[in-house]
Amino acid sequence: MIKVVILGAGNVATHFFKAFKKAENVEVIQVYNRSEASLEVFKSNTQTTSDLAKLKKADIFLVCVKDDAIEALISKLSHLDGIVAHSSGSVPLSTSAKRNAVFYPLQTFSKQTEVNFKEIPICIETSVAKDLPVLKQLAHSISEKVFEISSEQRKKLHLAAVFACNFSNYMYSIAEDLCNQNEVPFEVLSALIKETAQKATLHSPKSVQTGPAKRNDQATIKQHLAQLNNADYKEIYKLLTQSIIQQDGKKL
Repeated sequence: MIKVVILGAGNVATHFFKAFKKAENVEVIQVYNRSEASLEVFKSNTQTTSDLAKLKKADIFLVCVKDDAIEALISKLSHLDGIVAHSSGSVPLSTSAKRNAVFYPLQTFSKQTEVNFKEIPICIETSVAKDLPVLKQLAHSISEKVFEISSEQRKKLHLAAVFACNFSNYMYSIAEDLCNQNEVPFEVLSALIKETAQKATLHSPKSVQTGPAKRNDQATIKQHLAQLNNADYKEIYKLLTQSIIQQDGKKL
């Protein structure tokens, strides 16, 4: 049985807690958070504490806090004998604890949205070679997709994820705004969004690119630009269109 202490009570911590509660051979023995109020949702299922001095002994201490707070928190855990792993995509492997590690789930999380952890890639890294089997066992207890990824690779992967997730979602928000401005239900685009995402996962995204920029359809491009009253949206449209055209080596 792998004993886990989760440090943090935000989105990632909450989803990890739910996933580990369903897993065999894993026990979340404690959840820590500096705010006592945030621990209320965990109290009926495990022990909680807001005092680092009262952390229980565990195999893995999983740090799930904001990126800019990770190193400061881990530096306070240097006395622990267990593996201290953070869950960030952009923060490198720490050097503050005796046994440092990374346990990064590549997914976007919201407390109100349930996720299927079996399909979520878990990227792991450790400073101590003998700890790798334990990290793998923990990762495989909740996911079917486990990858050994170095800090440098993870940094690049996180950048790629920002393009794939955060920026694409912002594109959806622009599309929603344009729909709302013209009293068109955003749900009309739902099938298109789903099909686009599915094709991008089944094929190389570059090979399934479509649209006026792909065709270098200048008449349609000019028509679209004329419709955009928002200066930011217009600049985004121009930049993306130019980039797609250049990707195919076509002349502007």
